[in-house]
Amino acid sequence: MKAYYIIFCLLLVTLAACNSEDPLENPDNIPGLGGDTWPPGPIDVWIKDSLTNPLNVAVKYKWDQGELELNKTLVPPKEETVIPVLSTIKQVWIKNYDLVAGEYFMKKYCPKFFVLVGSASWNPDGTVILGTAEGGRRIVLYDLNGFRTKNMPGYVPEDSATVKEMFHTIEHEFGHILHQNVMYPLEYKRISVGRYTSNWNNVSDEDARRDGFITAYAMSAPDEDFVEMIATMLVEGKQGIDHILGNIAGNGPNGTTPDQARAILRQKEAMVVKYFADTWKIDFYNLQTRTRASVEALIR
Repeated sequence: MKAYYIIFCLLLVTLAACNSEDPLENPDNIPGLGGDTWPPGPIDVWIKDSLTNPLNVAVKYKWDQGELELNKTLVPPKEETVIPVLSTIKQVWIKNYDLVAGEYFMKKYCPKFFVLVGSASWNPDGTVILGTAEGGRRIVLYDLNGFRTKNMPGYVPEDSATVKEMFHTIEHEFGHILHQNVMYPLEYKRISVGRYTSNWNNVSDEDARRDGFITAYAMSAPDEDFVEMIATMLVEGKQGIDHILGNIAGNGPNGTTPDQARAILRQKEAMVVKYFADTWKIDFYNLQTRTRASVEALIR
C-alpha cells in the first residue's frame, strides 16, 4: 500500500507540472514545430529577390536534419558562404540557360527547392555525394563550406577543382531532371552495353576513359553515363574535352584501344548535342562555350 501511495503522489506531481496552460521554455528552439522561424535577414532578402520572385525557387540553408540522411554526419553551411555560392550558381547555370534556351525554360524546369549543406556526404565505401536531385523538384547541394572562388578570401589555385566540382554536380543533377522529363534516345544505352559496373569506384577516371567513359562514375549506369557527359562537356568546355580525349593512352580494361575509346566518346558527345537540339531546341555548343567562360571567370 505504501508503494501505491508513493506512485499516486508522483502522478499528482507530474500532472501538476504539465499544466497545458503553462508556457514552454525557449519556444524558439523547437525545430519543425513552428518555433524555428526568424526575422528575414540579408540572406533571406537576397534569396527572395534573386531566386524566389523570378523563378519561384525556395532555398533552405538553416539546419534541418529531417531534410537529410539520418545516418550521416553532416554540418550546416556557414552563412557567409550562402550568397556567394547562390550568386555563382545563378551566374554560371541559370543565366546561361536563360541566354540559350529562353527565360521561360528555367522558370519551368529549374527545381523549386534547394537544400544547402556545409559538408560532403560520405558513403561507407569511401565514395562521396556532392549533390542529389529528386523528382525534378528538389536538389540537395553538399560541401558548401569548401567552396571558394578567386573573389573569396583564402582562395588558392587548387580551389578551382572545388569550383568545377560544384558546377559539375549541378549540371549532372539538372541533366537527370531533363532526361526524367524527356528521355534521351535508347541508342545511347547500347553504345557501352555490357561495360557498366557497380565497381566503378575501384576504377580511375583515366582507366574509365580508356574504355569509352568520360569519368569512372559514368560506368555505373547508362543514365549516369549520359549526365556525366553533359556535366563534363559543359564544365570543361570544348578545349577541355579535346584535351581529355587527346590524352587517352593505352588499352582499356575491356581491351578498348585509344582510337576506339575516342570514337565511343565522340559518339556519346554527338548524341548529347543532338538530344539538346532535338528535344530542347538548345544549341549545346553555345551553352558549353558560355558555361565554360563563366567557370573560367570564377577561377582565373
